[in-house]
Amino acid sequence: MQHDGNYWFPAKRYGWGWGPPNCWQGWAIVVGFVALLAVGAATIQRHSHVGFVAYVVVLSVLLTGVCWWKGEPPRWRWGGD
Repeated sequence: MQHDGNYWFPAKRYGWGWGPPNCWQGWAIVVGFVALLAVGAATIQRHSHVGFVAYVVVLSVLLTGVCWWKGEPPRWRWGGD
């Protein structure tokens, strides 16, 4: 499978979506996502479970947007390319 150096998130070999990052910028995004989840779990969840779910949804949408913007174009893959 050939990877373009401009992509932070390569396509998965099987299925649809993106695999682990292949550069430091992608890893920085993933680490930031996990850190923000941890901060939200430590603060928001104590006060409102609905607020925490909304927070996780917003973070997940933002992560998906970055993957869509800086990742390989998504399509279904069967492992042959």
